[in-house]
Amino acid sequence: MAAASNGGMVLIRNLILAALVAICVSSASAATVDGVTMPNARMVQGRQLVLNGMGERTYSFLRIRIYVAALYLEHRSHDAEAILRSPETKLLNVRFLRDVSAEDARKSWRTGFANNCQPPSCTVNPAEVEEFISRVPAVHQGDNSMLLFTARGAIVTFNGRPMGDINDPHFAYVLLRTFLGPAPASPDLKQALLGL
Repeated sequence: MAAASNGGMVLIRNLILAALVAICVSSASAATVDGVTMPNARMVQGRQLVLNGMGERTYSFLRIRIYVAALYLEHRSHDAEAILRSPETKLLNVRFLRDVSAEDARKSWRTGFANNCQPPSCTVNPAEVEEFISRVPAVHQGDNSMLLFTARGAIVTFNGRPMGDINDPHFAYVLLRTFLGPAPASPDLKQALLGL
């Protein structure tokens, strides 16, 4: 009885996680950057997404390796603004290569929002930014973050656990803009995500 109950709980937990993120990996082929391998295609909420680009985020002139990120789209594109404005499903997968404190991670997000959403052409509610940033945890080598963008907003998960739903398409747009906007933390990573 206990074993059956345990198995049922595991099944329920797995179904909940699948419903939250709804990401199934296609293992037909894959791409590798700095030892991190990502599939060339993923099924997300019944839609097939293809790898648009994959690259590494480094820090300082020493090129300290922070993470590898991969961007998946329904249709490949090299146009950052077209990707940002598209209502199609998009997935950004980030795999960390080193430990980063919560303080440093939050500072990086705060800078990303400030540099890539400046009035009058772009505005975002500062309270919403701080609410999002307050949920950003410390990360460790091997941690995995998923940012799933839809026409309704975004779903953010960390190591398979939900960090929260963003039910605001504009805020989700600004969130992705921190990677693909005019002043990303890593211009080289932006180019890689665009497949350039």
